[in-house]
Amino acid sequence: MRKERTLFILGLWVAVLPFLGFPNMWRKIFFVITGLALVFLAYLFYSQTKKRILKDDRESKAFVDNI
Repeated sequence: MRKERTLFILGLWVAVLPFLGFPNMWRKIFFVITGLALVFLAYLFYSQTKKRILKDDRESKAFVDNI
């Protein structure tokens, strides 16, 4: 749940950032930092999903003999 909350807060930050009145250079820096944080969160979600899929595949492969 922590990653989802962080993603929500970053989304709000991106929506509000253009209206906060920062100089153009600072705004660009903030957008780059926010973008890198979003990429990192996306990678965490991807790795978590990949682990879950591999775990499900290992558990569901049971040998069943046809009769």
